[in-house]
Amino acid sequence: MTSAATPAPRFPAASVLGYPRIGPRRELKKALEAFWAGRTSADEVEATAAALRRRTRTRLVELGLRADDASVPSAFSFYDQVLDAAVTVGAVPERFADLVGPDGSLDLAGYSTVARGRGDDLPLEMTKWFDTNYHYLVPEIGPGTLFRLASDRPVRELAEALADGVLTRPVLVGPVTFLALSKPAEGSPEGFAPLDRLADLLPVYAELLRALAAAGATWVQLEEPALVSDSVDASPEALLAATATAYRVLADELARPERPALLVAAPYGDLGAALPVLAATSVEAVGLDLVRGRVPGAPVPGLEGTTLVAGVVDGHNVWRADLDAKLTLLERLERLGAGGVAVGTSTSLFHVPHDVADEPQLDPTLASWLAFADQKVDEVVTLAEGLVEGREAVHDRLRAASEALAGRAAAPGVVRPEVRARVAALTDADAVRTPYAEREPAQTARFALPPLPTTTIGSFPQTPEIRRARAAFGKGELTAEQYEDEMRAEIRRVVRLQERLGLDVLVHGEPERNDMVQYFAEHLDGFAVTQNGWVQSYGSRCTRPSLLWGDVSRPAPITVAWSSYTQSLTPKPVKGMLTGPVTILAWSFVRDDQPLGATADQVALALRDEIADLEAAGIGIIQVDEPALRELLPLRRADQPDYLAWSVRSFRLATAGVRDETQVHTHLCYSEFGEVIDAIDGLDADVTSIEAARSKMEILGDVAASGFERQIGPGVYDIHSPRVPGTAEVTELLTEAVRSIDPARVWVNPDCGLKTRRYEEVEPALAHLVAATRAVRESRAVAATV
Repeated sequence: MTSAATPAPRFPAASVLGYPRIGPRRELKKALEAFWAGRTSADEVEATAAALRRRTRTRLVELGLRADDASVPSAFSFYDQVLDAAVTVGAVPERFADLVGPDGSLDLAGYSTVARGRGDDLPLEMTKWFDTNYHYLVPEIGPGTLFRLASDRPVRELAEALADGVLTRPVLVGPVTFLALSKPAEGSPEGFAPLDRLADLLPVYAELLRALAAAGATWVQLEEPALVSDSVDASPEALLAATATAYRVLADELARPERPALLVAAPYGDLGAALPVLAATSVEAVGLDLVRGRVPGAPVPGLEGTTLVAGVVDGHNVWRADLDAKLTLLERLERLGAGGVAVGTSTSLFHVPHDVADEPQLDPTLASWLAFADQKVDEVVTLAEGLVEGREAVHDRLRAASEALAGRAAAPGVVRPEVRARVAALTDADAVRTPYAEREPAQTARFALPPLPTTTIGSFPQTPEIRRARAAFGKGELTAEQYEDEMRAEIRRVVRLQERLGLDVLVHGEPERNDMVQYFAEHLDGFAVTQNGWVQSYGSRCTRPSLLWGDVSRPAPITVAWSSYTQSLTPKPVKGMLTGPVTILAWSFVRDDQPLGATADQVALALRDEIADLEAAGIGIIQVDEPALRELLPLRRADQPDYLAWSVRSFRLATAGVRDETQVHTHLCYSEFGEVIDAIDGLDADVTSIEAARSKMEILGDVAASGFERQIGPGVYDIHSPRVPGTAEVTELLTEAVRSIDPARVWVNPDCGLKTRRYEEVEPALAHLVAATRAVRESRAVAATV
């Protein structure tokens, strides 16, 4: 359906939904962290941000997007796009009210405080953005939250681009997704849902759209990924009703030229029943994810005047596209009778690195199979040219893509018969341990731990000295022996610190590991790593996902020497630390030429070999981290059982070969655990540690209701914030934990690894954790039940 008001401008033939925003050399990260440390000013951070936005605009135009038709998106954020939406509409929690100006605005310092917390004021809760490794901050919305247009930053960034001669397309989190991802503010009445406030929020969005139109915007992109998911806290029916309401107000009632033309984008999955709902409104364009989603099987009523922005180029992975097949898909889409077809990406490109050309150390053959953000823009431009001008216009580029794909399929190492034969020989018995009731007494006798045993998740702070040593070793300035001596010295320090603090189960601190996935990728066949392939994980934090390109095996032990050395330093038990198969997949760019489950089994068998060697070396506690278990959960419920079956199986394949007296731990963080609690139980780990501090132990209700019977460590210290929790705060959280869970089954630990923190934060926080544990151990409630 189209508006009867002023006709919309034509949507550009080629565009992308977003672009990396942290900078090719993590310029924004460095500027933000210098600001937080007091080494630079807010004005200097703003200048860095403006330079990055200008670089993005210039680069996208160089790559073939036009400067004059809104094909260049404006999707910058200092920390997180959902936090930006909350700040824009004035939804700042009451505990930060003193930071808000009279007009509702926040300066950069206030914005950072809401994201990172201060003193006793917790930051916004953090969780995963749909099925990606990006984390967003969860807005807190209550019945009394006052919505108002509190920030004009989108308008100012549009004006900035226009001054440079580029007409950008502002990108905003859509109102339905914003509310669907929010949580009820503290004190909200029973049964209240943030989506109940939609009617109060829409006038603010309308006001912002008017301001953008007045400033010269011709198109605005509203991101509505909640419409492709069954995993948000709203029923599908409620989401569809909210969508109809929202876009009746923003598209039908707010007609052009009072507002810009609207592109409603739905990345990460199939739009399904929401497509006809949007088609029945005056929305001018709809973005379809045609990598995860599908082309509708028949014309959709109402689409005759709506442009379909076809997300045929994968914004979520790095493999070169089959351009011939993609062009065929676009031609099929044209036959649906929509108002037009434009070419785009399935998601924003901020999930991938900047440029393959910036990876001189990658094998050239492997590099020829890859498309990072810049190459994906080129693919979009090529497909748009082929769609408009015909296949002959892009014949040579189609052929080059096909040849690269054929070369990849035939390359040595992509298929290894011995690896596939080992997987094929697996039986159900290979994924089964002795029942927990039989192995638990053997573990209790072996370790003789006190009630509420204390431990950490694995990593300790990566100091500048550690990073310098690693860099020097990489440059050849340190020999292998010298590097190992440096790492052993750090391990000794970490062990002595843990002993002094009084922790019960120790770790070696992982100083030798640059990243919990990359470290293993560097030691397993079938992987490659990048030099500059940074992508944003949350805030200023970035990772370099590894490239899983071939069949996987373990040529030699990886962690055994480090764990054995650590155990030699202390009589206390030391955990061997591994990253689980699902997390290795989730935090890598994984081959797309076979099912994920098949790749997971290969990784699991490599880890099974490592676990066997750890056990043979005398390591009695082995932690296999799976923080990404919930992350890869398909967004549609119909697709979830198959995923949960193979993901649980891969973990059990990795761990089921151990003896009864060997204790297997796992760790999960920043996930909505209630949705996968049965799968967590199915992992059959002896001890499961989970994130729980920011949500104030909310997860424990799901754990208790599920009948989960093994041991559990709900995190009592939020490591993703620089604030140090006091003993009283930790005691309160731990007391809540032992109210909900049998104290005999509770472990005490931080939410996650300590790698990103500083020792001046970590030492007092862990001291408070131990002090709180002792206090709760001595409490009458625990004494009566343990």
